[in-house]
Amino acid sequence: MTAPRLTVLPNGFRVVSEAMPGLASASVGIWVEAGARHETAEQNGVAHFLEHMAFKGTDRRSALDISEQIEDVGGYINAYTSREMTAYYARVLQADVPLAVDILADILLNSTFEPREIEVERGVILQEIGQAMDTPDDVIFDWLQEAAFPAQPIGRSILGQSRQVGSFGRDDLRGFVGRHYGPQQMILAAAGAVDHDALVDMAGEAFGGLPRLPLVVPESARFFSGERREVRDLEQAHFALAFEGPGYRDADFHTAHVFATALGGGMSSRLFQKLREERGLCYSIFAQAGAFADTGLITIYAGTGAEELAELSTLTIDELKRSAEEMSEAEVARARAQMKAGMLMGLESPSARAERLARHLSVWGRVPDLDDALARIDAVTAPRVRDYAQRLAGGGRAALALYGPVAGGPDLVALSRRLAA
Repeated sequence: MTAPRLTVLPNGFRVVSEAMPGLASASVGIWVEAGARHETAEQNGVAHFLEHMAFKGTDRRSALDISEQIEDVGGYINAYTSREMTAYYARVLQADVPLAVDILADILLNSTFEPREIEVERGVILQEIGQAMDTPDDVIFDWLQEAAFPAQPIGRSILGQSRQVGSFGRDDLRGFVGRHYGPQQMILAAAGAVDHDALVDMAGEAFGGLPRLPLVVPESARFFSGERREVRDLEQAHFALAFEGPGYRDADFHTAHVFATALGGGMSSRLFQKLREERGLCYSIFAQAGAFADTGLITIYAGTGAEELAELSTLTIDELKRSAEEMSEAEVARARAQMKAGMLMGLESPSARAERLARHLSVWGRVPDLDDALARIDAVTAPRVRDYAQRLAGGGRAALALYGPVAGGPDLVALSRRLAA
């Protein structure tokens, strides 16, 4: 493995790569620092719509050309939208990296947004929204996000609402690109069998002439103690509880992730052992930490029966409070090991490497050394985790989402009181 290399073009476009000797393939993509969080209320869903339309044809290629040209060389191409970023990426053999970069540049710079294709893709996205609504353990996290950050861009669904998606046209798509797809908002990241200098040349030819755009700073996040309850005749009651967590740059970032892993990150975790193995109250339960630029969420999720929901929710609060007093060094060491192994195993993939390069460059303006990241995890001790858990529980501020047979289920006021008791 070689150290990552970074080059910034005169217009602010960034190229970052990491060669992985011994590989015959490469992952290459363009990460754009624009996602659902950069939308206005009226635009909600347009970033995701735009991602779909990227593959529907350009001035040089039809939709079929795009898919055939990448698959003719055995590669694949895809994209995703998050709240803070949109990514377009491909995996190809070493000799086909120039083709992948050319196609990615083409779909980003030359998409035609033909009205007929917009209508076709609108139907696809409306079906995607409908499918999400029929998938309780997906949609409940959107509702939890909305309950935690109401009436804010960061709290809105990435997919958007059917009403707005049904009205988007070519001008909406071009307007979002024209405001948010400037060169200083883009990162070309690649890992595997890649030549950095060649990538810089490709990037300069494709993106070097783009004019800078004014940077758009998204609205700051403000966490609220909100509740969203949707009663529906389902087999299971879905329970999701969130506390405000640290953002990427916060000093507590690694502590929060170690805490969430020890609390509910695996089969040996406190929540899994207490609520599933000892009490049999659920099949699925976990805790996780997620981060954004200026905030984060510590989330606990469980799927359970309507009759078990009340007991599960109160025991979850009790276990959270106990962790603030009892979290042992052995539990913290196990969580640290899980995090480090997950990170290192994931980075054996060039796709994960490229993702890491882009995200770290976006957050910190540099790519931290991997040993530094592992050292920061190792520096998290049991006293630090207990202190963090005490502050989390002592704050008493949480958001709650419930879905399914939850008419008589717990409410946020009662859970907050138990937390504060």
